[in-house]
Amino acid sequence: MSLTADVEAPLESLLGRIEAREDELVALTRDLIRFPTVNPPGDEYGPCAEYLGERLKRRGFEVTYVRAEGAPGDSDRHPRINVIARRAGSRPGPCVHFNGHIDVVEPGLGWSLDPFEGVVKDGKVWGRGACDMKGGLAAAVIAAEALIDSGLDLPGAIEISGTADEESGGYGGVAYLAERGWFSRPRVDHVIIPEPLNVDRVCIGHRGVWWAEIETRGRIAHGSMPFLGDSAIRHMHAVTDRIERELYPVLAQRRSDMPVVPEGARQSTLNINSIHGGQAERPGNGLPSPLVADSCRMVIDRRFLIEEPLDEVRAEVRGILESLSRERAGFDYVLRELFAVAPVMADRDGPVASATACAVRKVLGREPQFICSPGTYDQKHVDRIGKLRDCIAYGPGVLDLAHQPDEWVGIDDMVAAAKVMALATLALLTAP
Repeated sequence: MSLTADVEAPLESLLGRIEAREDELVALTRDLIRFPTVNPPGDEYGPCAEYLGERLKRRGFEVTYVRAEGAPGDSDRHPRINVIARRAGSRPGPCVHFNGHIDVVEPGLGWSLDPFEGVVKDGKVWGRGACDMKGGLAAAVIAAEALIDSGLDLPGAIEISGTADEESGGYGGVAYLAERGWFSRPRVDHVIIPEPLNVDRVCIGHRGVWWAEIETRGRIAHGSMPFLGDSAIRHMHAVTDRIERELYPVLAQRRSDMPVVPEGARQSTLNINSIHGGQAERPGNGLPSPLVADSCRMVIDRRFLIEEPLDEVRAEVRGILESLSRERAGFDYVLRELFAVAPVMADRDGPVASATACAVRKVLGREPQFICSPGTYDQKHVDRIGKLRDCIAYGPGVLDLAHQPDEWVGIDDMVAAAKVMALATLALLTAP
């Protein structure tokens, strides 16, 4: 997709306008970082959403706040507040929507600076959420404002949303909104999600995910006479041993045609997130109870490829458990599904991917890389619930820094990303 001739001339002025707003872009990023929107539990969603909404309202956007009542985690103490802002153009046309999540993960240990101060040094803005993804959201706002101030006669509409709970599945954010038509035609035509996937990459999709909890059951007994009980932990060991010997080698052989990065994520993977067995130890200096474990729980995180049906992913794990039920005396289990999302992949030649790639070439002077993410993000809800296929992720930030201590986003990358977003939006709005 290319820009029409009548908008080629003002391009350099538009890009210069964004460059001139570098300090404003940095200030906005810092302001967003200073809202400690940690999820869970979902702190400061309301104030952060209102800050963003008030800014956009001053720029002529119509602003709506939507609380995801009844969504997981929503409560009067931690309401799931989302903000959606829309600015209509001079005449009918398509709508380009920028969606950024406002929640961040727990900062954790290991920081050398205050994670919620928004420190600026070495050409970077530092803080929890700087990379994932408040820097990207700020870049989208600056891109939209530069387009508004450019004086170009723009048709259609620009939307910007700040949504909740992406880090915990998006059910109080994009999923809730998509179920109510906020991410579907005819309201929206193209969606760009400014996730941190490197400034020269266009992300067209992600792998699937299946989270499940396996519980093995045993029989409690005195720890000095374990032969009178049945250890659920030993049963779980049999499960992990079978996964190690039979499932991991199979998964390692599966490769996807999806352009997933990094290279190791182009295969199927399974991670054991946690194992909890037996009675909990007493805090402090208390000794553990001398008991045989009557329950052991394990949470698994299975990431699967677009070539793998979800039913087969489930069946592989259940097959191991059923086999152990037949072969191992006393083996009893419960399998609970926690979370399931199918892989998604947009058309790399579709309007939004093409326009963004063209803008990357112009701004950065190099060929963009089309990729897919190893993990999921809110494209899954736009695609599956909103039935809107023309959705990609593009934004500043280095993916490897997300969720790490001393997270940062490069200022030059934010400026470049804002330019790309502005040019892509202009191309999409004015396409013949």
